Amino acid sequence: MSQVFTLPDVGEGLTEADILAWKVSEGDQVTVNQVLVEIETAKSVVELPSPFAGTVQEIMVAEGETVEVGTPIIAVATSDDAPAGATDPGYTGSAPEDGLADEPVPEVQRAEEDITSGSGTSLDSAGGKALVGSGPKADPVRRRRRTRVGMRTDAEAPQGLSQSGAAAPETGAEPGAARKQGWADRLSRTGIGSAAVDLAEKAGKIRDRSETWWKSLDEPTEQPPATASIPRRPNLAKPPVRKAAKEMGIDLADVRATGDGGQVTKRDLLAYAAHMREVEGGPDTFWSATAQPADVREERIPVKGVRKATARNMVKSAFSAPHVSIFVDVDATRTMEFVKRLKESPHFEGVKVTPLLILARAVIWAAARNPQVNATWTDTEIVIKRYMNLGIAAATPRGLLVPNIKDAQDLSLRELAIALHELTQTARAGRTQPGDMQGGTLSITNIGALGIDTGTPIINPGEAAIVAFGTIKQKPWVVDGDVVPRWITTLGGSFDHRVVDGDLSARFMADVARILEEPALLLD
Repeated sequence: MSQVFTLPDVGEGLTEADILAWKVSEGDQVTVNQVLVEIETAKSVVELPSPFAGTVQEIMVAEGETVEVGTPIIAVATSDDAPAGATDPGYTGSAPEDGLADEPVPEVQRAEEDITSGSGTSLDSAGGKALVGSGPKADPVRRRRRTRVGMRTDAEAPQGLSQSGAAAPETGAEPGAARKQGWADRLSRTGIGSAAVDLAEKAGKIRDRSETWWKSLDEPTEQPPATASIPRRPNLAKPPVRKAAKEMGIDLADVRATGDGGQVTKRDLLAYAAHMREVEGGPDTFWSATAQPADVREERIPVKGVRKATARNMVKSAFSAPHVSIFVDVDATRTMEFVKRLKESPHFEGVKVTPLLILARAVIWAAARNPQVNATWTDTEIVIKRYMNLGIAAATPRGLLVPNIKDAQDLSLRELAIALHELTQTARAGRTQPGDMQGGTLSITNIGALGIDTGTPIINPGEAAIVAFGTIKQKPWVVDGDVVPRWITTLGGSFDHRVVDGDLSARFMADVARILEEPALLLD
């Protein structure tokens, strides 16, 4: 019977979704839990698995369309609808043109086919014609003893096979009882199996290779052109930068190096990646010619999915929650030293450690000392959360996502590092689930990854605070009356003034800065 699959509610109370990409086509065979389609909701991209096994009859909604929950999107014919008498895909049905077209079928073999066909006999008593539906079926699967074909002598040749390898006719076979058969059936019945096929293929390759070699001796050697192009030498870069460039698919030879000795720094790589995302074809191919019409020189992008939800939430937050922002410069030299020690520690082997890890732990520590920043405003009360679902803003090709780490306060430093890495990788790959986007209590945006010093971030709806982490770079800094180079960063924080007063926001930001200046305070 035909089963119709409707767009489900993925469990987050959403009313509609966009069809991003179909993973199957009409006529494809599908199994239970096989991914049918990729949809984009207002929160994330979700893959929908098939609840049925069968054949895809009809795809009812095209890619790019927006449909409501409950709309039929695909029809699947279950196994009950499969057509009867389908040909076995392993049966070839005819012999190759250069093979033996006709050969007598041994009586023993014909009797075996009659038995396996399930019809008792394959011929009627009147004219010797095959009965309808009683034609030959594929050989039953049976295990044969393996033999080394190459080591057989003439006396050991399999029954029904001549010395030359061709099937020998049975002496008692009737002259008119012949039919065409495929190579798969012929090899299966003669007992050669896949070993003979592999041996023949290897022999053919060796023959072709030897013929090519002999021909090459008679032909003049072709000299390479004198003006062969010299391959470009990639720019110098440290191993972490090279690894990141490989993962991003970027050739370091294309990146402008600004580091010492012509090295490509992480900032150079990220700046190049950001530029390529904005202008994939480069600046020379972006601008349109002046003579072209205005509609050709403009690009219109439909607002839907994650972008539509982000716009709605940002407007709601900016015009409903009165924002107050404060900033603080921090000497993060000891944080950088602490990160270096963690990377060298055997306990953190294979774990990605960055300054963002220390900031995340500092935010958790400071929120415990100033609980009202980890709260939600309602018109009747302020709800203080005694748990931390720490949100991390992640830029993705489909827009800004803020998934969160559930109960981050219970994680060790190593567990928090693993959770941060998995969260960002999942978000950038577009695999964040809607449940990971809900229930956030406080967020961090790492704008320093793009070389930005600081900013005034907008609070995620339902929260009361967000911290912006600026870039860390060496600057002159006064230490005990002396000007020395230190690793300096700037923290920016935005707070809902209905929940957090000025003094509370200042104390919270000061506590976060204290941890970055001295990570050893986390041991208290």
